[in-house]
Amino acid sequence: MPPVTRLFGVTFSDVDRNPGAEQAIRDEIVEKVLVMQAKAAAKQKRPLGRGTHAKGVTVRGQFEVLDVTAGRDTVLAARLAKGMFAKPGIYPATIRFANSDSGVQSDFKPDVRSLSFSVDLTDGTAPDAAERQDFSMQSARTLPINDAPAFLAITKLLTAENPVRELRSLAWRDKLRIFRTLALLQVQISKPLKPYQRLRYWSNVPFRHGPVDVVKHSATPAPDNLAAPLNSSNQNGLKDELIRHVNQDAKMSSFDFGLQLLDSGKMTYWGKPRDADFWIENASVAWDESEAPFHTVARLTLLPKSQLNPDAAEATYFDVTGHSTADSTPLGSINRARWAGEAASRKARLGG
Repeated sequence: MPPVTRLFGVTFSDVDRNPGAEQAIRDEIVEKVLVMQAKAAAKQKRPLGRGTHAKGVTVRGQFEVLDVTAGRDTVLAARLAKGMFAKPGIYPATIRFANSDSGVQSDFKPDVRSLSFSVDLTDGTAPDAAERQDFSMQSARTLPINDAPAFLAITKLLTAENPVRELRSLAWRDKLRIFRTLALLQVQISKPLKPYQRLRYWSNVPFRHGPVDVVKHSATPAPDNLAAPLNSSNQNGLKDELIRHVNQDAKMSSFDFGLQLLDSGKMTYWGKPRDADFWIENASVAWDESEAPFHTVARLTLLPKSQLNPDAAEATYFDVTGHSTADSTPLGSINRARWAGEAASRKARLGG
């Protein structure tokens, strides 16, 4: 008998996933995302902002690609040395820490935190023709939203004039998807609050890594990253602490950037191995690090006194699909749906 999680939206085959309906789902998601973005701005009587991660702080940094062959067997080293990680190098980076909420809320409101950054590859030393590669990570191992159908279900609820009536009108499976999403989100936002530079972040979703492999990303803070105690009376406590850090501390925070290789022959769910598509399509299912460990391949370091001014910060955006290569594109229906929604939200915010 399949696990009960199948009922709540975890999928095991294309029969569950219905890929033929995905384009229509994405189109409806775009519509709902724009409504959510507009409602969040109107509620707070402010200009249109980001659809998610509305409140944050942006700084400069550097991304150092390490020698992935050092101390590793040749097979693993060859798997890791793909794209921009094929040879050592140091690249400029633009980094944004943020809260996940679509509203501009107190930093002490329970939330998932995010780390997004772009790596500037225009110096030509990267082994492919890309001029930029973007990364987006959260302070939770997985997304609470499993896939495109779950994304649509939760956006229907969040944009409804009468959420109770909307919930009642949904198909039973969409109701279960919503309950699972909200339950997972509640667990994720209940973690103790830490400064942005003391949190670990995960990509949640998988990406190509070369022509064969698939990976997830993680950024692990250095144990000695400096941080002052957070002031709970300051609703901008996280933002102000990050600004204080880059302006005043002698040593800047850094994060070890790791790749987690999808090895479906070693990874299990409910004690059983699953095919690669299972691990790619279910964004709410964690890849157990005891079965598929992260391998450090780079280091992200903040730069001192590098906070972007408000106009530059507002113009900054991150697009992990648009700023990727053929060998580093994101995978899975949630990525395809998210890209459509994010692109529409960014166009509404920035124009063009």
